[in-house]
Parts: sequence; structure tokens; C-alpha cells
Amino acid sequence: MRKLENSELERKSIDDFKKSEKTPLILVLDDIRSLHNIGSVFRTADAFLIEKIILCGITATPPNKEIHKTALGATETVAWQHHENVLEVISELKKENIITLAIEQVESSIFLQDFKVEKNQKYALVFGNEVYGVAQEAVALCDGCIEIPQLGTKHSLNISVSAGIVVWDLFKKMNWNL
Repeated sequence: MRKLENSELERKSIDDFKKSEKTPLILVLDDIRSLHNIGSVFRTADAFLIEKIILCGITATPPNKEIHKTALGATETVAWQHHENVLEVISELKKENIITLAIEQVESSIFLQDFKVEKNQKYALVFGNEVYGVAQEAVALCDGCIEIPQLGTKHSLNISVSAGIVVWDLFKKMNWNL
């Protein structure tokens, strides 16, 4: 095996990325404190051609050099918006017939491996604060909750890790019917 050179990876230009058909996922980040977490989510969103990211509450916005450290330019490709109130965002998304799902540990959550995507359906995934998770009011407003099964002692994952796991799983299910 030989490691590929960057020139062999056939990366999209910024213009090509913006013109590409997007994966029908919207990522909602509510009250994320860490600029590095925000940047990491942008980078994941770029990797999987995510439609957009909605930054809510205290979540910082680009341009920001600390976000850029982990985003590595993904803030130039992935569409994003900022809104103060996550509850208003969830309500608006639902009016657009977008299924809203909190990524959280709650009663009656669906384990990620059991979640089935519907064809031609757009989803919004709501991720919450590093300490408090998705606010209860937001959980209550969402159409459902997805939980990442965890077997260790901590039962929590970094928000950027959670986003990567859930986005990859839904991307895979949407594109390869797995």
C-alpha cells in the first residue's frame, strides 16, 4: 500500500463544493462553547457535503481564527447561519417539514443503529452544550431523539465526536441503504 498524495485525492474546489448536490442534513449547534468543536463540526460537514450548519445561542461564528484551526477552510465551503434562539430554529425547520432530531440521551430515544432514514426526507440534527447537552425545551420540541449507545463509564462524548458518528451513520444510510 502507498499513501496517496494530496494531488491524487480529487478534492472539490470551493465553487464545485457549493454547486454540488448536498446531503439532506442540517446541523444545529446550540450553545457550543469550544471554538475547536465548532471548527471540527464544520470540517465534518464539508467531508459529507452537509447542506448547512445553524449556529445558535452563544455558539461562535466564523470568521474566527480558533474555529479556523480545526475547520481548515470548511467555513468557506459549508453554508451557515446564526440565530439566537434554538427553539425558534427548530419550529421553523418543522414548518418546512424537516424532521428535527435531538442527539441526546432521553426516555424513548432511538439508538443510532436502529434509526431508519426515509427516502427524500431532510433531517436537522440538534447538538447541545458540552456540559448540559441539548436543552430540555429543545428536546421536547424535536420530532424525536437519537442516542449513541455507549458502554463505558462516562456515557458522554465530545460534541464534535458525536456529530462525526451520527453524520457518518446517516450519510451511509442515505447513500448506501445500510
